[in-house]
Amino acid sequence: MKGLLLLSLLVPAVLCQKLFVGDQVLRINAESEEQIGLLRALEDQEDLELDFWLSPISSDLPVDVRVPFASLPAVKVLLESNNIPHYVMIKDVQELLDQEKSEMEASKGKERGSGGFNFGAYHTLDEIYTWMDTLVAEHRGLVSKVTVGNSYEKRPLYSLKFSTGGTRRPAIWIDAGIHSREWVSSASAVWMANQIAADYGRDPSVTSLLDAMDVYVMIVNNPDGYVYTHTSNRMWRKTRSANPGSSCRGVDPNRNFNAGFGGPGASTNPCSEIYQGPRAESEAEVRSVVDFIKNHGNFKSFISIHAYSQLLMYPHGYSCGDVANAAELDSVAKSAAEALSSVYGTSYRVGSICNIIYPASGGSIDWSYDSGIKYSFAFELRDTGRYGFLLPASQIIPTATETWQALRHIVEYVRDHPY
Repeated sequence: MKGLLLLSLLVPAVLCQKLFVGDQVLRINAESEEQIGLLRALEDQEDLELDFWLSPISSDLPVDVRVPFASLPAVKVLLESNNIPHYVMIKDVQELLDQEKSEMEASKGKERGSGGFNFGAYHTLDEIYTWMDTLVAEHRGLVSKVTVGNSYEKRPLYSLKFSTGGTRRPAIWIDAGIHSREWVSSASAVWMANQIAADYGRDPSVTSLLDAMDVYVMIVNNPDGYVYTHTSNRMWRKTRSANPGSSCRGVDPNRNFNAGFGGPGASTNPCSEIYQGPRAESEAEVRSVVDFIKNHGNFKSFISIHAYSQLLMYPHGYSCGDVANAAELDSVAKSAAEALSSVYGTSYRVGSICNIIYPASGGSIDWSYDSGIKYSFAFELRDTGRYGFLLPASQIIPTATETWQALRHIVEYVRDHPY
């Protein structure tokens, strides 16, 4: 028994995985701008090592923060002494991570036994890339795998291309996993990519779409970060690029696009989760997508899938003023949210990024919209905070199923409203 206990203690160390034993996620409901200011001051105290899942922006919005066990007393004293309402949303982060890992191992065992792929489980990058090859092999003539570029650590950036032929046809871009810890976004993209392939020739809507347009689905937009979440730090968000002069690695790729770069909602601190990078498009992952979209030249829609908060958003993030097509984009998004809600009753809020969640410069859909791709949208998938970035695998298929209905509505609208 002692030997087994010792082994269990050694395994995480051998794998160099960061542990989160006793870490809690607090939901804070600030009631004034003064209290928001105190929370922003907490963000700047690097010694506390706080991880803000939802940043302190306004007293109208909740603040979610993962607090390391060692920092809990100081943080709770500050909140209580200033009468800032809060409660524990996740009691022990490591317990959820242990359960997640156990479920992944169990799923792998079943897949080895059956030779199949479990769409209701989380997978590693290698497993996702292998599944992509399988999908291509099963749907030759419809699905191909395109190399968009390479990551900082020289991993290939793959996109699945769904096409019935032709060159430079109007196209739709869908990506997921730009923030590496948002596993449900990539898992949902896998399910939806499989659905697109399965529905062609059976579903009139999907068939007519692919007879007229191409669809590209990039399942893992940030492969280096995604691998790192599996091997070292489940809570990693950024890329893995080195930052000269700093021991902190990585850039937030969704603050690195050339759209209001360096504006509100981004940081110049390399240690920040929203570090914008030294310059626009400094990240290989961002530059690869930008070059691919530009070289193609005929994308009509750009859709990015994130988690969490249950939002469907359109540009801009770097400015709170309405874009030229705001009325149309709002109408499309609201109808899509209704289609999503029709499946399980899940409620999504709709609006521009800046007005519905927070100011954020350097974002991908702001860049795509400013580059002439009118139908630019971003999803924030389940949930609204109970699990946050650690959504149980049991919710993957329900999340993907309802999101697919919203996505279908958007792409059908794009198909029927050419420009």
